[in-house]
Amino acid sequence: MSEKKHRILPGFGLSLGYTLVYLSALVLLPLAGLILRTLHVSPADFWHLATTPRALASYRVTFGASLVAAVADSILGTLLAWILTRYHFPGRRLLDALIDFPFALPTAVAGLTLADIFAPNGWLGHFLVPWGIQGAYSILGVVLALTFVGLPFVVRTLQPVLESLDRDVEEAAAVLGAGRWSTFWRVIAPLLLPPLLTGFALSFARAIGEYGSVVFISGNKPMKTEITPYLIVMRLDENDGFDGALVLAVVLLVFSFVLLGVVNHLERWAGRFQD
Repeated sequence: MSEKKHRILPGFGLSLGYTLVYLSALVLLPLAGLILRTLHVSPADFWHLATTPRALASYRVTFGASLVAAVADSILGTLLAWILTRYHFPGRRLLDALIDFPFALPTAVAGLTLADIFAPNGWLGHFLVPWGIQGAYSILGVVLALTFVGLPFVVRTLQPVLESLDRDVEEAAAVLGAGRWSTFWRVIAPLLLPPLLTGFALSFARAIGEYGSVVFISGNKPMKTEITPYLIVMRLDENDGFDGALVLAVVLLVFSFVLLGVVNHLERWAGRFQD
């Protein structure tokens, strides 16, 4: 008589079933409904709605600004995570708490604040505009807003990894004659690459779907500073524009899935450096 195997953690079947139902109700069913609703649009109409000049311009603004913001978040987030984990200074806990501020602050409030600060008569805009630096109602304003909302993803992804790094490895590299830069690039950087890619992907994906913080500071100029999420809302307000909104939503959805697939592949590739 074979002995019944007991799992270390009981309730696996119930937990898995609840997780699948929860995931299906909140994620899979809405996505399936979106795709099925779009199937009634003919391929020719789909291509036409997805490639209108206004839609292509919004893609360039959305994806271009999101990419620049994600790169900026990766650089600034790495520096902030390094400072918070390696140095102790007055106000460190306050700075650490402020990292999560974009999560708690409503995005509309963030957009209004940034637009007011970088407006021609704002605190910073008053000094920047005479130098030709237009922060509000420009592509730069879009990048600033997306950088603001995406920065915590990079910091919070890298921070636990930096805190768990064994200092003995760095000390051993120093004993063997490696300098600080050599130790960072040969010992620390390979360990940070996978979480940095994860933080970059999260920041990039967050920026692609951002609406509240951008809609106020961008000015929503068609063909110039209009983002795709805002164009989706505009399509819904038009007569017979529901199909156009669905098509644009599917384009963003497909791009997000492709982005996640590419990033997962890069994470597996970067993980080889840890072996």
